[in-house]
Amino acid sequence: MIVIKPKISTYFSLSLIVVALLTGLIFILRDFAYKGSFGLWFYLIAASLITLVLLMLLVKMMAGFRFITAGRDQIIVKLPLRGFQKAYPVSDILVWEEEVVVANKKEFRQMTVAFSDQQSISISNHEHEAYSELVKYLRKKAAKKEIKNKKA
Repeated sequence: MIVIKPKISTYFSLSLIVVALLTGLIFILRDFAYKGSFGLWFYLIAASLITLVLLMLLVKMMAGFRFITAGRDQIIVKLPLRGFQKAYPVSDILVWEEEVVVANKKEFRQMTVAFSDQQSISISNHEHEAYSELVKYLRKKAAKKEIKNKKA
């Protein structure tokens, strides 16, 4: 059995960024309420921008929080924040592909698996553990359904 779960280090660093943004938002709003050191336009733009980035980061973290188990000719997808769990037989895989992007001399890999019920999952090697084991498993069990892709 292969268990693909989120990397703790990734979520820890993203959580630190969320805390820093939240702290900055609190200080900006506190400064507006008590001192008013800057013009109203600064507070409106800064608070809106920080809130937008904070919400986008939180959505990214929540959407990527999933557990995938592969083995015994099936793939089990668990999304704990949605309360969703479903087991897919390997035969239910329509297609899967692995994208490889090289940026700043680092290789970033992302895999997308589409199932017959119109659902799909995406995982990456930077955000999930046991990524390479899942690639090996799918190449063994569903090799004909892989979309061959060139390196970008």
